[in-house]
Amino acid sequence: MPGILLTQSNTFIIGPIAKVLGWILDKIYIFLDTVFHVQNISVCIIIFTFVIYMCMLPLTIKQQKFSKLSAKMNPELMAIQKKYKNKKDQNSMMAMNEETKALYAKYGVSPTGGCLQLVIQMPILFALYRVIMNVPAYVDSVKDIFMGLVNHIYSIPNYQELVTEMAQSAKVMSTDFGTAEAAKNTIVDVLYKLQSADWSTLSAKISDFAGGAQAGLEQLVSGTSQQLTHINNFFGINIADAPWTIIKTEMATGIGIGIVIAIAIPVLSALTQMLSIKLMPQPAATDENNTMNSTMKSMNLMMPIMSAVFCFTFPIGLGIYWVASAVARAIQQIAINKYMDRVDIEQLIAKNAEKAAKKRAKKGLPPQKVNTVARQSLRNIEDTTAKKKAMSSEEREAAIQKSTEFYKNNEAKPGSIASKARMVQQFNEKNKKK
Repeated sequence: MPGILLTQSNTFIIGPIAKVLGWILDKIYIFLDTVFHVQNISVCIIIFTFVIYMCMLPLTIKQQKFSKLSAKMNPELMAIQKKYKNKKDQNSMMAMNEETKALYAKYGVSPTGGCLQLVIQMPILFALYRVIMNVPAYVDSVKDIFMGLVNHIYSIPNYQELVTEMAQSAKVMSTDFGTAEAAKNTIVDVLYKLQSADWSTLSAKISDFAGGAQAGLEQLVSGTSQQLTHINNFFGINIADAPWTIIKTEMATGIGIGIVIAIAIPVLSALTQMLSIKLMPQPAATDENNTMNSTMKSMNLMMPIMSAVFCFTFPIGLGIYWVASAVARAIQQIAINKYMDRVDIEQLIAKNAEKAAKKRAKKGLPPQKVNTVARQSLRNIEDTTAKKKAMSSEEREAAIQKSTEFYKNNEAKPGSIASKARMVQQFNEKNKKK
């Protein structure tokens, strides 16, 4: 991939996870080589991807359970939100929070329950992607293929200029010549990024920088290239090449099986991702979340299309990974859907509520009082609010009565307009009594 340095990642959290995943990939490669005499990176990528997704199956099931509970709980949650929709005062907000807490306690779930599984999965998926893109950094058997040629290039005076020029051509943006190990890793990075056409001119380029032809260089480059072609072979094409490059080459030299594979990988990437998304449980449509559902539908349509576009320009190895991961997710989702169909939602709610009650009990709150306390807190808020409203009403009545008595009993100055108005009022009241 352009701009990616292929040595091991040291990124926080992702780096250590990538090393563990890289160790697994290395063992898969060794196992296939030892038992079946198969040295093929594409096969390793497919098996590796399925293994990792199967390891994440418990997290996925837990997330799906939360989604099912959320679908059951959402109507009640939306009713609470609707109840307090236009109430922004502190008492109403506190009441809404108490009702929401009581609802979550009823179903035995946490507001962040669905996010937790995603937070755990995301670093694993990012690390998985890094390993797929950085195979020589994690699989020693693959890295060893490069080392003979790497040591030869490293021995050339001013090799940095050669490697820098090759890096620019291969679109490897980062280079490090600070130490011998870093320099050799950089050379591996650059060589791993070379496509088939680049290897045919590599000997001449190295000889030019070395000041003339070097003994054994042609055989060294040819041998390294052949070994890489062998381990990178996927139905006759090199997974280090981009589909678009293969298509252009095949169009120039004659259409063959290569162009079919080059077109099939991006198309399969899009189709398998669409299938995976289709199998995912979809939220029920409501008036409140129509905009969100529309946005999600657009994203679900655009992402497979974008992956197909990227597959045309990135190495085929990445496309194989995307197809394998989408197929793994689809198979996983089919199994989960069948499992979830047999799950009794009421039993699941009761089980989760029991777990939540036990957690509350550890904090000193008896399990059976979880909902009672929530309702009591809500009742206290409502009583306080009603009391304040009642006091306000009494005060208003008292103020009105006081004001009326004041004007009735206050003696106006004789001859004033007020005294004359008072006389008219008394005359009218006297006539009414008659």
